[in-house]
Amino acid sequence: MRPARRLLALGLMAGLLVGCDAVRAAPQLVGAGAAMITGAGTANPAVGIAVGLGVTAATDYAVKYYGRSRQRTTQELIAAAAGPLPVGGRADWATDHTIPYGNERGVVHVVRTIDNPLAPCREIVFSVVDGEALDWFAAQICRQGEQWRWASAEPAVERWGALQ
Repeated sequence: MRPARRLLALGLMAGLLVGCDAVRAAPQLVGAGAAMITGAGTANPAVGIAVGLGVTAATDYAVKYYGRSRQRTTQELIAAAAGPLPVGGRADWATDHTIPYGNERGVVHVVRTIDNPLAPCREIVFSVVDGEALDWFAAQICRQGEQWRWASAEPAVERWGALQ
């Protein structure tokens, strides 16, 4: 494995083991490590800085891509659980990610049907169990073909934690 890829993988694994704050700092840590190794190996600090910036950007992209894919999976699971329910119906939902960090679970309720000429939509309320804390959120789902999809715009504030 190349040194840059090894640093990226080590940064992601360390971040997942330590927690979300470390995952946010992983790109900078991995970039700094790559800059030091490259600068020492080439005896040229400018090359080390350039490599460090490139590795930081690549690591930041990888961490954000992975986070978005986990978020999308969670949203799709909630929509799939709520889709076939009648108004007033209730179902359990749970995630089972490949990397078993941050798996969530909860309950989803269908609150109402939204009359829409483009696609059948529903308003849902769902819970997220985080340790002993229980948080509730509202969202909309719409049917696209045979599948129910998340239709809510993403929140502009950090109130969703891992789902944001």
